[in-house]
Amino acid sequence: MTLAPTPLLPVGDTGHPAAALSEITFPYDGSVIGTAPVGDPACVLAAFDAASAAAPILAGLTTGARRDLLVAIHAAIAAHASELQDLLILETGKPHLDCGVEMARTLTTWVAAAEEVTRSTGETVPLDLQPLGAGMLGYYTRRPAGTVVGIAGFNYPVLLATHKIAPALAVGCPIIVKPAPNTPLATLRMIELIRDVLATRGLPRSAVQLVNGGVDVGEALVRDPRAAVVSFTGSAAVGHQIARDAAPRKVVLELGSNTGLIVDNDADVAAAVDAVLRGGFYANGQACISVQRVILLPEVAEPFTAQLAARLREVVVGDPRDPATRVAPVINAASAGRITSWISAAVAAGARIVASNAPSGVRPDAPGGPLASLVYPTVLASVPRTSDLWREEIFGPVVCLTSVATLDEAIEVLNDSRYGLQASVYTRSLATAFAAVDRIDVGGVVVNEIPGFRSDIMPYGGVKDSGVGREGPRWAMEEFTTTRMAMIRPA
Repeated sequence: MTLAPTPLLPVGDTGHPAAALSEITFPYDGSVIGTAPVGDPACVLAAFDAASAAAPILAGLTTGARRDLLVAIHAAIAAHASELQDLLILETGKPHLDCGVEMARTLTTWVAAAEEVTRSTGETVPLDLQPLGAGMLGYYTRRPAGTVVGIAGFNYPVLLATHKIAPALAVGCPIIVKPAPNTPLATLRMIELIRDVLATRGLPRSAVQLVNGGVDVGEALVRDPRAAVVSFTGSAAVGHQIARDAAPRKVVLELGSNTGLIVDNDADVAAAVDAVLRGGFYANGQACISVQRVILLPEVAEPFTAQLAARLREVVVGDPRDPATRVAPVINAASAGRITSWISAAVAAGARIVASNAPSGVRPDAPGGPLASLVYPTVLASVPRTSDLWREEIFGPVVCLTSVATLDEAIEVLNDSRYGLQASVYTRSLATAFAAVDRIDVGGVVVNEIPGFRSDIMPYGGVKDSGVGREGPRWAMEEFTTTRMAMIRPA
């Protein structure tokens, strides 16, 4: 399947000529699957001009009109879900199963955003608490902040874009989306569908725009003073730079993690092993809340390690188009090289490979032969806690095990990280569960389920270098609005 070149970017109401075209490749074998339009800073300026013109129209929509718009967009995307799933498989290289999950979650998010439109309300404020306010009426409303810039990562391009577009439209904000340069195709197609729905309702297509491109495009989007809010999903280093470039305007940053899972002495070991098999390798390990660090208490360390090693072959490696595949090559050879170099460095420093799905005679710390982007599912123990493999975000199908003496030590080890997105604990003890919720320094604590559990309606985000702000339709809608206070003394 090869897609024809698209010479126009979805900018303005009629499209904007691309500055260039880029070939998009299939991570599994490197074949070219399509050509995408690429923008430049001039395209960004045109997008902001068009968004500024659309902003008062969107802000003037009634609650009912905004809700109906989101319902119609959901229906349009649902009608093309299979097409979008196929595009996701080809451009991300993510397994068929994971791309199906992405589309299902995308549709749920559009429905949730439509439902939240009617709940975006203000409150009264008792101004007469102070003598000066006696006899006055006070209330605030939530108003659209202005143009939103949404920058999405490569791993879940359609879902991540949706978590920015749907809340923006729900509160009446225009949005300019920048996809990851190597995965723009499904997002482009979704935005075409959205813009068609806008047009059929007499609304400007420029309410939702997309500018694909590299660093120059990203910088132009973030630094433009007309960007009221910048919502970014990606690496911590880039997120920090965006925060500096966007200041003093609002940023919402979801910056990844090196997610921890604690297995307590009383845990169901088989369930915890299953959690690592499900939660450590989905999306080829390229998920910010996939299992990376497993912290084992003494009574479960040996049986857990043995069971995980015995079951690792259940994680089927293959072509992502095959529904049976659970791990396929990562996004590109550069990522594979980084991951395998971290494995090599950890082994040289004393780590031990417990299990790997690499074929006999193939080292798991070497890229996968003719498939240059393949990293085989690998489990290591005794990984030095100073190594990149332990301290940084692997973003690949690799899991690290360590053993500790007590629950207090387990929580301390888990918290000893610059990241803090989500974490998990497996236990039969309510006391342990509540201790984890109270003491683990992350944005979300999961008990007896994978740390990658995310409901698309919950507040989702992290602490420390994992970011600032929260996603989920209700919470993103708050991020994309400002409060306007009314203080009235009746005549």
